[in-house]
Amino acid sequence: MIRKAQAKDCLNLAALSIQVWLNAYAREGINVAVSNYVMRTFSEAHFQRLLARADYQMYVLTEQNNLLGLIALDFKAQFKSPDNGFEITTLYIQDRQQGKGLGSQLLQHVNGLYKPVYWLTTWSQNIEAIGFYQHLGFNDIGVSYFELDGEQHENRVLGYSEL
Repeated sequence: MIRKAQAKDCLNLAALSIQVWLNAYAREGINVAVSNYVMRTFSEAHFQRLLARADYQMYVLTEQNNLLGLIALDFKAQFKSPDNGFEITTLYIQDRQQGKGLGSQLLQHVNGLYKPVYWLTTWSQNIEAIGFYQHLGFNDIGVSYFELDGEQHENRVLGYSEL
């Protein structure tokens, strides 16, 4: 089932985000910078703040009351021009649930609710995610950088439009 995220989901959203983020980005192990980022960013309070924003929307995919996935949308964020649409800030599927079409289901849900013109960023070394998005019709439209502990990490900006 896909539904809007609620306050009762925030603790599970934090746990899911920690799991998926560490799996995707801490490929060489966990260090202090990674631990500090994860523990300060992915908290229950963080997700409560996001739910309170009028320009932000989150949807969860659940099965038998278990959280399997999350998609988060920032309608205020722009990449270069409003023509690129809104930002998908997060598309996370629990590690053991990946490869079952759940990410595609969340994207299709968003396409049914909003104008299907959006963009997202993914770490340039995350070839699995880049391949997934390209398979769904996303195009590489630029570069951005994520800073962690003073180091710049290149992200690819991928755009999607059904128009």
